Amino acid sequence: MSMKDDVSSLTHLGQAGTKYPERVDPGLIETFPNRFPGREYQITFETEEFTSLCPMTGQPDFGTIAITYVPGERCIESKSLKLYLFSYRGEPSFMETLTNRIMDDLVAACKPRRMMVTGDFRPRGGIAIVVEASYEAGADGYDED
Repeated sequence: MSMKDDVSSLTHLGQAGTKYPERVDPGLIETFPNRFPGREYQITFETEEFTSLCPMTGQPDFGTIAITYVPGERCIESKSLKLYLFSYRGEPSFMETLTNRIMDDLVAACKPRRMMVTGDFRPRGGIAIVVEASYEAGADGYDED
C-alpha cells in the first residue's frame, strides 16, 4: 500500500477555506487505513477549543475534549475530527450526552480496539464537570462489527 492510497479518499485534508458545518454531522469524520493493524499502539487527540451550548440557557459551555484510542483497521484523520468537533458550537446538549455521543460517532467511524473520550468542562455555577466515556471492542453491550 502506498502513502497515496492512505489519503486518496480524504476530502478535508489540504483543502483551503474549509467551511465549518452548521450542525453536528458524524459523516464529517474521515478515516484512513491503519498501516500497523497487527501492532497495538495508542493515539491521542486533544482540543482545548471545544464549545457547545447549554440546552437550558443557550449560553456557551467551554471545555477540553481528549480522545485516546487504540486503532483497529482504520485511523481517524485529524482535520475531519476538528471539523466534526467544531460543529458542536451550535449544539444545545448536556455535557454527559455530548461526550457519549462523540464516542459513539467515533467508534462507528473507525471501529477501534479501545477508546476513551474525556470532556473536561469549565466551571459553570462554580462546578466543573468531567465526563469520561469508554469503549472496548467485544465488551458487554458493544458489537465488534
